[in-house]
Amino acid sequence: MRRAVCPGSFDPITNGHLDIIARASKLYDVVHVAVMINQSKQGLFTVDERMELIRDVTREYGNVVVESHHGLLVDFCKERDIPAIVKGLRAVSDFDYELQMAQMNNGLSGVETLFVPTNPTYSFLSSSLVKEVAAWGGDVSHLLPDAVHRALVQRLAEKA
Repeated sequence: MRRAVCPGSFDPITNGHLDIIARASKLYDVVHVAVMINQSKQGLFTVDERMELIRDVTREYGNVVVESHHGLLVDFCKERDIPAIVKGLRAVSDFDYELQMAQMNNGLSGVETLFVPTNPTYSFLSSSLVKEVAAWGGDVSHLLPDAVHRALVQRLAEKA
């Protein structure tokens, strides 16, 4: 079985994330989506809510497993015998940071990182930017799967 992981906070998952996951699902038999837990950050959605949204929007692929993890990504990989991390790169600035992470992860565990260039349609997209624009009333519906957009609008209304 060819296995890979697509890690992130996914708060919330965007069409850019989904594009990378979809492309990875065509290359690997099983793609683990790891919702990484950062205790020092307060997310808009709980980890369980993020996982449920991801399961909903990736269900059609049939080979995506959604899990959460607190700790080092390489430990997640070792525990599941996953040899590859798939990361999307939006810009050169992403590459500098991601290359350092890839080299560290490989040095710690031998896990390889594959970089996938982001679809140009999503090259500017981040969860943080989507949340900020939506909080100010901007239309982000074209940047998110429908179910995620509905959840975002509802959550922002609850917080208002």
